[in-house]
Amino acid sequence: MSDHPQICIVGAGAIGGLFAGRLAHAGHAVSVLARGRTLEALRREGMRLESQGRTVAPAVRASDDAAELGRQDIVVITVKAPALPEVARGIAPMIGSDTVIIPALNGIPWWFFLGGGQPLAGTRLRSVDPDGAIEAHLPVEQVLGAVVFASASTPEPGLTRHASGNRVVFGEPRGGTTARAQAVAALFAGAGFDASASANVRADIWTKLLGNACFNPASLLTGAHTDTMIDDPRLHATFVAMMDEALALGARLGLPAQVESRERIAFTRGLGHIKTSMLQDVEAGRPVEIDSILGALVEAAAAAQYAAPTLGTVYALARMRAQTLGLYPG
Repeated sequence: MSDHPQICIVGAGAIGGLFAGRLAHAGHAVSVLARGRTLEALRREGMRLESQGRTVAPAVRASDDAAELGRQDIVVITVKAPALPEVARGIAPMIGSDTVIIPALNGIPWWFFLGGGQPLAGTRLRSVDPDGAIEAHLPVEQVLGAVVFASASTPEPGLTRHASGNRVVFGEPRGGTTARAQAVAALFAGAGFDASASANVRADIWTKLLGNACFNPASLLTGAHTDTMIDDPRLHATFVAMMDEALALGARLGLPAQVESRERIAFTRGLGHIKTSMLQDVEAGRPVEIDSILGALVEAAAAAQYAAPTLGTVYALARMRAQTLGLYPG
């Protein structure tokens, strides 16, 4: 990888804006692939990031044309999962043979089981990549996995407000520690992130998924914040059942999580009055990430011949609710 890489952030939402703002402020050559009101705001007012008690406005190049931005050394994808098949096709002009592709998405990514030497090796998740378009346009050998532990929002187009969390983990889909994972982690660390390279990024993704797979779909169904849901005894019992099933499935797939269900639920309760990303999407009328966050988990359980009745029931209910709201294809 170049000492002065060309970096493109695909999607200028909350996490995309945080990445772009921090990296550009650190002096890197950063471009943003955006559209609509966000693109207009970036061209008119530039990138604005509120983080750690200060506001920065670093220079970034913004366009809605991947060909105009040209080949990149690093492409970081921060769009919502439902948009990824179309995005994968559209960013082809930016992807060269040595481009590092970093999908920083919620849920289970399309590449999760495509590597060898693991249970379900070679399995394409049809809930995430139904026609193989993502796999075809984003070669898994160029992918570097990522897990983001940060919260941010976009109060208005072009403005990102960083709320909490600063940790980013990078790792190879097939496991092990490589020079490129370490180089990308060092680049993000130099931009102010608590960034590291992991030898098992799939396990890191699975561990984060434990919370997302429970609290996001439940918030879609209830319209409630995390503390309200957890404090309800019946919902708390449902969360324990969902996490127990996910933990057992992870163990079967060689992805053990060093946490117990009630401990993980208590951690989220300690964060306070949290509105999940899925509930934010519902309120904004945006398509929800129900398939990557929970559908892929249910699909993996079926492929592994593992019964996960609570996960399956909540997925069916959440998907139907999203359909009735017009936020999920019927």
